[in-house]
Amino acid sequence: MRVRDEGKRLGVAELGAELGERATLVQFSSAFCAPCRATRRILGEVAELVPGVIHVEIDAEAHLSLVRTLDIVKTPTVLVLDADGRVVRRAAGQPRKADVIAALGQAVRAEGAGSVEGSGV
Repeated sequence: MRVRDEGKRLGVAELGAELGERATLVQFSSAFCAPCRATRRILGEVAELVPGVIHVEIDAEAHLSLVRTLDIVKTPTVLVLDADGRVVRRAAGQPRKADVIAALGQAVRAEGAGSVEGSGV
């Protein structure tokens, strides 16, 4: 996962959902994307594992304006947001669970809340 959208913030208006208390995993998906289903499972597992983290899935085809604004060029694309909605990390393609947990550790540290429980980060 890499940093690319430093300074960009997303909130309820863009996501259509509340932000997580500690971090938010935002997944851009499309209907016929097989890796999107696997990514949904991985992000859901991580969100259940880490208190205060939620997973929000956005249909890229139904939100083209947001897709263009964020320069999403493929699905799945995952954005890791800190508690304030700032984009901390970004990954295009299916991420590994360990990479998501590491990125969450950075998002949580960015807000000064400490380590991600159960991840060693």
